[in-house]
Amino acid sequence: MSNTDNTTLTGLDQLKGEVTAAGGPVYVRKVDPQGRAYATGKRKNAIARVWIKRGHGKITVNTKDFKAYFARPVLQMVLKQPLIAAARADEFDIVVTVKGGGLSGQAGAVRHGVSKALTYFEPELRGILKKGGFLTRDSRVVERKKYGHAKARRSFQFSKR
Repeated sequence: MSNTDNTTLTGLDQLKGEVTAAGGPVYVRKVDPQGRAYATGKRKNAIARVWIKRGHGKITVNTKDFKAYFARPVLQMVLKQPLIAAARADEFDIVVTVKGGGLSGQAGAVRHGVSKALTYFEPELRGILKKGGFLTRDSRVVERKKYGHAKARRSFQFSKR
């Protein structure tokens, strides 16, 4: 029902039909001429720039193999979570440059960046990754120190005398 034919809406049911016909947002594939998808992931003070392309599952972080850069198995698991959830573990080569923060924050930033890059490369994976919570940027950061306090909330020890 469009405004060109001289009809008026008599109820919300007719309007509802108009809205569903338009559909939701359509996500398109964003790939550069070399066949790579790029995304930025963030966590705490760490920022990861991620490039993803078809390959054999090689993951490079700051020119090192990811197992050498993230030595702890927990961090390696965090990094691979979106690939395992999307069942694409050995299908993509990933190149990452990450800086800022500590290793845990960097691993979280890489996970966020890989998830976003996967959705740019294959938009149909968005539902799986969103349901797993991989596309949400974890906005928790360290609280700043306040004047007159020992730390952000900790006061100095009180003594009456």
